[in-house]
Amino acid sequence: MIRKEDVFKIGRLGKPHGIKGELSFMFTDDVFDRVDADYIVVETDGILVPFYIEEYRFRTDETALLKLEGIDTMDRAREFTNCDVFFPRELAEADDGELTWAQIVGFTLVDDIYNKVIGSVRSVDDSTQNILFEVESPEGKSLLVPAAEDLITDVDQEKKQIRVQLPEGLLDL
Repeated sequence: MIRKEDVFKIGRLGKPHGIKGELSFMFTDDVFDRVDADYIVVETDGILVPFYIEEYRFRTDETALLKLEGIDTMDRAREFTNCDVFFPRELAEADDGELTWAQIVGFTLVDDIYNKVIGSVRSVDDSTQNILFEVESPEGKSLLVPAAEDLITDVDQEKKQIRVQLPEGLLDL
């Protein structure tokens, strides 16, 4: 059984393309292309299911047409419209040793000065030049924390932990 903590979200399936089961795939991370992987993981009805990739082709920098094994008709493809797509962490980490922003989701953010847990990274907003960690504190509060390199002191992939030195009072805003 595939567990949520063993994968990270890389995009979402869109509507069918054509009649042979191809799906539009809006991706936020092209790890499926960079890493020699045979499959992706699709969340369907709350269950993470692996699907072998028969073929894919890029349409834009953020969209691909994806053909998955066992999905051969438009009606069958339609069942996967708006399903989230995930990628196995273990395959991605074999990449070049560098983490993508999507892989950091689920890591714990720790204040390096006070050795205090700030919270869990729920997502990364990289839509602007100033990248932000969207963090949920242990109390359930939503926080935005800058993901600037000069604030990050250590990233421990094994512990899934990011240590940061934040300016005084930043979390009080």
